[in-house]
Amino acid sequence: FKGSEPPSSPQVVEEGGEEEEEELSGGEESELRTPSGRGSLLTRRGITLRVLLKDGLVEPGDGVLTIHYLGKKFVGDLLNDGKIRWVETGQIFNSPSAWATHCKRLVNPAKKSGCGWASVRYRGQKLVQYKTSWLHKYQPSADMVRRGGAGEEGLVPRRGDRERIPVRYCTLGPRDAARDPHTLVELSAFSAINRFQPFNVAVSSNVLLLMDFHCHLTTSEVVGYLGGRWDTNTQLLTVLRAFPCRTRLADRDSASAVEEEICQNLFMRGLSLVGWYHSHPRGPALPSLQDIDSQMDHQLRLQGSSNGFQPCLGIICGPYYHGNQGVASTITPFWVVPPPEQRPNDYGIPVAVEVTYVQDNFLTSDVLNEMMLLVDFYKAAPDLVQFHQFWCPDTTMMDKIKGSLSGHAPKDQAYCQILEHVYNQLLNTH
Repeated sequence: FKGSEPPSSPQVVEEGGEEEEEELSGGEESELRTPSGRGSLLTRRGITLRVLLKDGLVEPGDGVLTIHYLGKKFVGDLLNDGKIRWVETGQIFNSPSAWATHCKRLVNPAKKSGCGWASVRYRGQKLVQYKTSWLHKYQPSADMVRRGGAGEEGLVPRRGDRERIPVRYCTLGPRDAARDPHTLVELSAFSAINRFQPFNVAVSSNVLLLMDFHCHLTTSEVVGYLGGRWDTNTQLLTVLRAFPCRTRLADRDSASAVEEEICQNLFMRGLSLVGWYHSHPRGPALPSLQDIDSQMDHQLRLQGSSNGFQPCLGIICGPYYHGNQGVASTITPFWVVPPPEQRPNDYGIPVAVEVTYVQDNFLTSDVLNEMMLLVDFYKAAPDLVQFHQFWCPDTTMMDKIKGSLSGHAPKDQAYCQILEHVYNQLLNTH
């Protein structure tokens, strides 16, 4: 192996298998602080040792880095520029992954990657924990629900309704500040990226009913949260309740109070925050580049809130896109796989999540009450959908919402009558 003998002068080793290069240019590093929208949100893949050094989370030093692998111990110095010097040979490595891969291959030649941030320890603690600390310190808040859901996209005026043509992920390449952050991206399958879906998902039909109802009410983007439970033994994420945000996305002041109320409701019901949803009112239910960054951000926050892995489900609902099949909304569950470590400046990979939908036998009073609160909230809004108007030549907007929700509602006649009451309240808002 290259470098197995001590070199006569320090040698920079850049090969690191599949996870080698994690360095960012100076310009990219400064962009990490830019609060100008979801396109600049940071994922763990974008944090380097240089960033941790600059912000004081770690300090340079001799022998402060270690790797323990198959009974062998490797010791490294952390240099002022964020590079690593292996004590035994004096070789210089650009990143933890490059060093970890090199060392592990000496012990196990079949090893293809080093998982550097999980393998390398700084003063006894895994480097990945310092990444988490950086996120909590420098991101706007430590709790996902403080993010304002659909995030900064909802805090600026919406774009026009011109058609947005989705692009394939493979055409994106590295992050580009000139690229439109509203660019829609087609979903990949887990199998297409040689992965298995790492968890199973079951979603209650009442969740879909309330979420779909919320998204139908207004021509503006809406957002809400998903409550449920995560079973580590069965790796099953169960989504049991939707919590619509009854606030205008541009209203920062009321958003905080609404989200605090949702936190309390989750706690009182013994539920955990397991995801979020938002609408693309007149466009395809596919994630934009901003949505991809928001989803990755939420995944990291939920993962950092417990000792083990917990998934975070993203759902996009497209109620009024004329490309939908029939009157039903398109509902798209998705997740984001981080980019390969050798390409840390790429976008995350949006993947379709396979979901089992569980039909509830009844509408809970919770759901019905929430529907009426939503009607009351939007009834005077200028962007309330005009349900008397026509969706297409033979279908009114009211017919459309009824048709879409019928796919989620219990079939019992009594519940159909209750929903009719809600629909009548909608018609009376005009």
